[in-house]
Amino acid sequence: MTRKRARDWGVKIGVHNPGVNNAITDVEGVRVGHTTIKQGDGALKPGSGPVRTGVTAIIPHAGDIWSARVSAASFVLNGNGSVTGLDWMSESGLLEGPILLTNTLSVGAVYDAVISWMLKKAPELGITDDTYLPVVGECDDSALNDIRGRHVKEEHVFKALDEAQSGTPAEGAVGAGTGMSCYDFKGGIGTASRVLSKEDGGYTVGALVNCNHGHRGQLLIDGVPVGRSLETEMATVHREGSICIIVATDAPLSPTLLKRLAKRAALGLARTGAVANHGSGDFVIAFSTTRKLDRKDESAVLNLPEVNMDCVDPLFEATAEAVEEAVINALFMAETTVGRDGNTAHELPVDATLRVLKLHGRLI
Repeated sequence: MTRKRARDWGVKIGVHNPGVNNAITDVEGVRVGHTTIKQGDGALKPGSGPVRTGVTAIIPHAGDIWSARVSAASFVLNGNGSVTGLDWMSESGLLEGPILLTNTLSVGAVYDAVISWMLKKAPELGITDDTYLPVVGECDDSALNDIRGRHVKEEHVFKALDEAQSGTPAEGAVGAGTGMSCYDFKGGIGTASRVLSKEDGGYTVGALVNCNHGHRGQLLIDGVPVGRSLETEMATVHREGSICIIVATDAPLSPTLLKRLAKRAALGLARTGAVANHGSGDFVIAFSTTRKLDRKDESAVLNLPEVNMDCVDPLFEATAEAVEEAVINALFMAETTVGRDGNTAHELPVDATLRVLKLHGRLI
């Protein structure tokens, strides 16, 4: 069966309308790139393969991402994992470059590679200008991937960054999501967006997730306990994984409001059944593409746009909806993947899922 996104099957999440691509790239200027690495089959040979991994890059806007820093914030729901650069983001309220996602043991390689990429983009970096702290998030793909081999190299990072584009990004077992599992199904990359009405500001909110979390019985789709009805074809190996959530908006939000937005992303995750298990790392980054701080602006007082906090409820709701649908899209789009030692993460059985949703009146 051809994999299609949840909405294409008639699964409608929430009340707000999606953007043209129903993706994080509906926020103008945001681009996404993937490099997928799939090599070898059979028994694990630590350091050699099989390989089921990759890297995903999110570029926050179309301008000079070094000089034009966007307002940003983060929220850690459960900290059994890592995203580099969050300390400075919290201190400054700024995102100073792209966001990269990969597997746990490749964070160092990706960190080093994006520094090299940024040095080419900004020749003044580290000479007459500040140095750079990359933002790199991780999830554990060792159930399917030879994670000890650290197979993500500089060229893979450069490819994801250089080929990042608008439009609807690939989803499922691609990029950083290649070796990920979600609710004991095949997981990985998912994305979705919401566009508010003119009365609510007309803003766009987009989310991108790398799903590697949850137990089968926890899975909810549009409030329906689908996971309890789909106890067959369990993943060969269950790992307590993680999820990285990236939220972008063109609403001019301060770091304080972006942190509040990031917390609502966690509510969207909860709507899919997640409870932030002890072994899970659950990280959210939120940024605003229209509230920029120019590195070259030496004004003593800055006048930056900012949405009135009394008007943010529709943005909160849109964020929760976009994250919820992004997770569900990851499940609908991911294909069965056989990894090292024959370990298998099975794709979500669409026919059975739709039957359960139909019984509960959830199909449009």
